[in-house]
Amino acid sequence: MTGAGTGPGTTTLTTPAAAPLSAAQCDDLTLVVRAQEGDTRAFEVLVRRYQRQLYRLAVRMLGNSSDADDAVQDAFVAAWRQLSGFRGDAAFSSWMYRIVTNRCLKILRTRRPALPLDDVGDQPTPDHDCPEHRAEAHDRAAALNRALQDLPADQRVCWILRDLHGLSYDDIAVIVSASPDSVRGRLYRARRTLAEVMTPWR
Repeated sequence: MTGAGTGPGTTTLTTPAAAPLSAAQCDDLTLVVRAQEGDTRAFEVLVRRYQRQLYRLAVRMLGNSSDADDAVQDAFVAAWRQLSGFRGDAAFSSWMYRIVTNRCLKILRTRRPALPLDDVGDQPTPDHDCPEHRAEAHDRAAALNRALQDLPADQRVCWILRDLHGLSYDDIAVIVSASPDSVRGRLYRARRTLAEVMTPWR
């Protein structure tokens, strides 16, 4: 802001320019634009921002921490290479979920690994840490593991994205390239199957 007048004794007031936001303070779209302009640090912030939740998705899909790490790393490499084509039609997070999901589904078409019990999901902790409760929790997790592995891949990914990651039907539809109604149908079938299998554990 500049004071009025230009004569002797006139004071000119200048408001300091606001400090530029650091990459960590920027929203996703700003970081994407910066990364598209060649700012690798901006892309590194996006990687740190979403790496953990994308890993959780991959390990639940693939059942193997090593393969999950590889899938997520491959997905980020692919995202970096394809970043110039990102136009912001969907959220960056949804775009990354889609890339990771496609990578996982590609792997699942060639094999069906066993899912480690510790990575199935957030299981309730027993009220009393005794051998009986631990054994019961282990057996319950094993039953859920088997049921989850037996689901068709398209139902499994919808269930994971909705019930474990809390994504909306519309976001899931974008990620799996299906309509929201199709997503609802897959979720209904997955939940029905899991509910039947887990009935003895209720």
